[in-house]
Amino acid sequence: MIISRTPFRMSFFGGGTDYQGWYKDHNGAVIATTIDKYCYITCRYLPPFFEHKSRIIYSKMEHVRESIDEIDHPSVREVLRFLKINEGVEIHHDGDLPARTGLGSSSSFTVGLLNSLYALKGQMVTKERLAREAIHVEQDMIKENVGCQDQMQAAYGGFNLIEFGGSNHLRVQPLTISSEKLDLLQDHLILFFTGFSREASTVAKSQIENIPQKKVELSRMHEMVREAVDVLNGKDLLKFGRLLDESWKLKRTLSDKISSPYIDDLYAAAMRAGALGGKLLGAGGGGFVLIFVEPSKKDKIRKALKGLLEVPFKFENLGSQIIFYQPYSGLVK
Repeated sequence: MIISRTPFRMSFFGGGTDYQGWYKDHNGAVIATTIDKYCYITCRYLPPFFEHKSRIIYSKMEHVRESIDEIDHPSVREVLRFLKINEGVEIHHDGDLPARTGLGSSSSFTVGLLNSLYALKGQMVTKERLAREAIHVEQDMIKENVGCQDQMQAAYGGFNLIEFGGSNHLRVQPLTISSEKLDLLQDHLILFFTGFSREASTVAKSQIENIPQKKVELSRMHEMVREAVDVLNGKDLLKFGRLLDESWKLKRTLSDKISSPYIDDLYAAAMRAGALGGKLLGAGGGGFVLIFVEPSKKDKIRKALKGLLEVPFKFENLGSQIIFYQPYSGLVK
């Protein structure tokens, strides 16, 4: 039996420049971190004692009698196909937070599943390979409207600058920030659940279609990545919050599906209560909203957004890991 643990991610700047429709002609980059909220994948070869060949358990349960083609879950189906696993398997998914909420959970699932099934086959692969193969599965096999940052973050973990396009395509650079500075940044952040999820691929599709008309906005969002690095290396951390505010205002213009009157009202209430900036995480449309505020004003934000669930978190830097490994015993395969 194998158990993998793969973190969810929190993106700060550059989201939207990691789509191929942008970086094939322009450079892209993001600043993002992983957090201590995880996707867990348990898998094993399934003994041949059941009516079904394989069993897939997530928000529903699938019993597969014959071939991979019967599997409804797109990531499970295509990862098994990609790895050429034809034996009967049992795959069980658990997550710390709900799916489709802007934390890259779909890519965390794909990365974690690849990691688990490679371990099931007795293979250890690099984080780079996990990330690149997850991108291939999601973009080329499933045909999802996804970028490249989620898979890279899920595989590598940590607080990173990731570059896209050109000679630096898919280059991960850990940001060399002191632990004291990271703790201070974390102290300025609050995460709330808006109460509803959304289909990221639908929101992303609209954003991708608008790329030709949004070159000025995306170029500016790409510039903000370097500005954010300078802020993190400087002494005035409050500039990070103000830059988040500018970035969110730009991101809202990339598609009419990114925000909503409800989200706009939440954000405005937080700003009136003393927030310096923030953003809706992920493609947009719902999920989690991140607020940047001085620690002394956090209670005012909580009061302004009362009724929303606050989710405590910490930054993490391990990426996808195999946390339990019991090799194949020779009784099943």
